[in-house]
Amino acid sequence: MSDPVSVYEAAGGMPFFEALVDRFYDGVEADPVLLKLYPDPDDLAGARRRLALFLAQYWGGPSAYGDERGHPRLRMRHAPFAIGAQERDHWLQNMRDALDGLAPDQEVRVAFDEYLAMAAEAMRNRD
Repeated sequence: MSDPVSVYEAAGGMPFFEALVDRFYDGVEADPVLLKLYPDPDDLAGARRRLALFLAQYWGGPSAYGDERGHPRLRMRHAPFAIGAQERDHWLQNMRDALDGLAPDQEVRVAFDEYLAMAAEAMRNRD
């Protein structure tokens, strides 16, 4: 009996996560609602790297994110930023658009859609 395949593996490994995050941040760079949340909107390289590592680890990939930054503590890390319904919705739409561009297998897409909706709402810290 074989071990179940992780979402990380089913999606295509690190190249998928890097492409997803690149597409997402290309959208962020063109979205003034999201761009205002970044302390240095002219340099998103660190944010791109951290998100790719986090998502890869979350979905069963290498533990590089945790090795470098410890426990994700996502709500705490996002607490300094005013994230309301508008920011949540823009973040979610940009992530969905990035996924659309990669057209992952249906099972991967469903897993991401469920997670992203939950994560987007969990980061909201303003009404």
